[in-house]
Amino acid sequence: MKFFVAIKANERSEAGEMPSEDLMREMSLYNEKLVKAGVMVAGEGLHPSSRGARVHFTSKAGRRIIDGPFAETKELVAGYWIFNCKSLDDAIDWVRQCPNPTGEEGTVEIRQIFDAADFGETYRPDVRARNERNAELAARNG
Repeated sequence: MKFFVAIKANERSEAGEMPSEDLMREMSLYNEKLVKAGVMVAGEGLHPSSRGARVHFTSKAGRRIIDGPFAETKELVAGYWIFNCKSLDDAIDWVRQCPNPTGEEGTVEIRQIFDAADFGETYRPDVRARNERNAELAARNG
């Protein structure tokens, strides 16, 4: 099972403050542990929302662009991992071992990523084949 593990933003990350050298070292060691265990598929930190945008869909064809920064800091993501784990409990156990990613009170959210089997019969063979081809091509973009 794959899990999206989201590190929630805080005022410091939204201000563009970089982590301390000590935290960078601790996170690097933790990431190394994840990789060696075959758990970490991907992981990156994100720039503050002031350097981002949102696309709001107003109708089937309507789009409205909203430039950052975004007001609700506690709802924003500052970084993420993709974990490959046996279960949600396994993913939780890995996050429990994580150094505090912000150095202060905060939240890390864990959400399971849909697998093709989760969609059942509505996931038609033609759509499945197209998505598999897209995944292969996307892996090359790496």
